[in-house]
Amino acid sequence: MTLRLHDTRTRTTRDFAPLRDGAVSIYVCGPTVQSAPHVGHARSAVAFDILRRWLQTSGYAVTFLRNVTDIDDKILHNASHADVPWWALAAENTRQFTAAYDALNVLPPTGEPRATGHVPEMVTLMQRLIDAGHAYAGGGDVYFDVRSFPSYGELSGQKPDQMLSSEADADAASGKRDPLDFALWKGAKPGEPAWETPWGPGRPGWHLECSAMATRYLGAEFDIHGGGLDLVFPHHENEVAQSVAAGDGFARYWMHNGMVNTSGEKMSKSLGNSLVVADVLQRARPQAVRYFLGAPHYRSDVEWSEEALAEAEAAYTRIENFLERAAELVEAPGPQPVPEAFAAAMDDDLGVPRALGVLHASVRDGNAALAAGDKAAVARSLGHVQAMVAVLGLAPADYATTRSQEGSLRHVVDALVPALITAREAARSRKDYAEADRIRDALTASGLVIEDTATGPRWRVP
Repeated sequence: MTLRLHDTRTRTTRDFAPLRDGAVSIYVCGPTVQSAPHVGHARSAVAFDILRRWLQTSGYAVTFLRNVTDIDDKILHNASHADVPWWALAAENTRQFTAAYDALNVLPPTGEPRATGHVPEMVTLMQRLIDAGHAYAGGGDVYFDVRSFPSYGELSGQKPDQMLSSEADADAASGKRDPLDFALWKGAKPGEPAWETPWGPGRPGWHLECSAMATRYLGAEFDIHGGGLDLVFPHHENEVAQSVAAGDGFARYWMHNGMVNTSGEKMSKSLGNSLVVADVLQRARPQAVRYFLGAPHYRSDVEWSEEALAEAEAAYTRIENFLERAAELVEAPGPQPVPEAFAAAMDDDLGVPRALGVLHASVRDGNAALAAGDKAAVARSLGHVQAMVAVLGLAPADYATTRSQEGSLRHVVDALVPALITAREAARSRKDYAEADRIRDALTASGLVIEDTATGPRWRVP
C-alpha cells in the first residue's frame, strides 16, 4: 500500500511522493519559547515524531527541521515581568522544551534553527518580496501586501475580504496600507532588541522567520510542512503567501495535528487550564503520557483527563508486561518487519488507532502463547510487538534513563529489590513463611508489584 497523507491545502488525502527518491524533507513549526512547554506542545511533537519514525521504517532518509522562535512579543513581555533578560528567558524555556521532548522519547531534530540566528536570510527574503512588488516598507516596518497575492487564503479556505487583520498592531500611526497586510519586520521600539536592516533597525515578524529558515536548510521546495491546527491561519497562510510570492515552491504537503482540550475548551494559558509537561510527569510515567497523546488520530482533538491518562497507563502496562514476560522465556529475535495490518493502518494517513488495535491483538496472541508454553509463537509475537512499539516511540528500553534523578533512584531499586526477593525465596525454601510474608508485605507497601509466576517471582514499578 502506498503511503497516503492528508494535505491541508488541498483538503484531500493523497498519495505521498517525495521530491527525491528515498528521501523526505520535513519542517515542523516548533515552540515560541515564552514559557514552559505544556501537553499541547507535546501533542504536536509526538504526532510528527510518529510520522518521522514511520517514514524511516518505510525506508526513507528523513531530514527533520524544527525551529525555535526565540524573539517575540510574548517573550519580551514575560521577560519584562520576570525582570530577566529576554534572551535568558528564551534560553531557559528552550532547555525545558528539550527536556520535555527527551522525556517523551521524541527523536532530536536533524536541525533546530533559531529565529535570532537567521536575520540575514530574512533580510534577503524581504528584499526579494519588495523587488517583486509583494512587500513595502513603511514607518520603520516592512509589510506583505496581501492583495498582491491572489491565492491568499487558499490554505485556510478563507477569502481575504472575510478575514480580520492577521496583525494586532494595525493602528492609524503604522505604515500599513491595508488592514489585511501583515508585518514581515517590526521597527525598533525603545528598550527592545533590534537588528540592522536596509529599512532600519527592528526585529523579525513571526511569519517571516519560518519561511526564511525552512528554505535556508531544505531548499526552495521541500516535502512536508507541519504544525498544530491553530497555526493554519494566520501563521501558515502567511508563510505560503510570502514564500510563493517570492518565487519558491515551498511545502508540497501541509499536515496539521489536532488540539488538546480540557473540558471541551482548547488548552491555553488564558483559560488557566494549561498542563505543563514537567508537572504532568510528576504524576504519570512519560510512557503513559506519550501513549495518551499519540493514540488518537493525529488530526483529531484530544480531551485531557486524568482518567484517560490512567487508561493509557493501563494499556501501556499490558504491552510492557508481555514484553518482559516474553523476554524471560525466549531469546529476543532480530529486527522484524511490522505486521501487514499495522503497516496498512500507518500508510492510511498515520492511522495510529487502528495500528494500536493490531499491536494489542499481537499482545493478546503472545499472552495466549505464553500460557500455552508455545515458545515459537511467543517469539513471533515478541518480534512483532517490538517492531510496532519502536514505530510508535513506546519501546520500554527507550525510557530506562529518562531523567538522571529517576535513573539513579532506579539504580538503587534495581540493586535492592532482587536481593530482597532472593531473601524471600530463601525464607520460603526453609519454610519460614512468616519471614517470607513480611518481606513481600514490605515490598508491596513500598508500591512495587510482586508477581509469583511459574518461572519465579517478578516485580515491577507501577
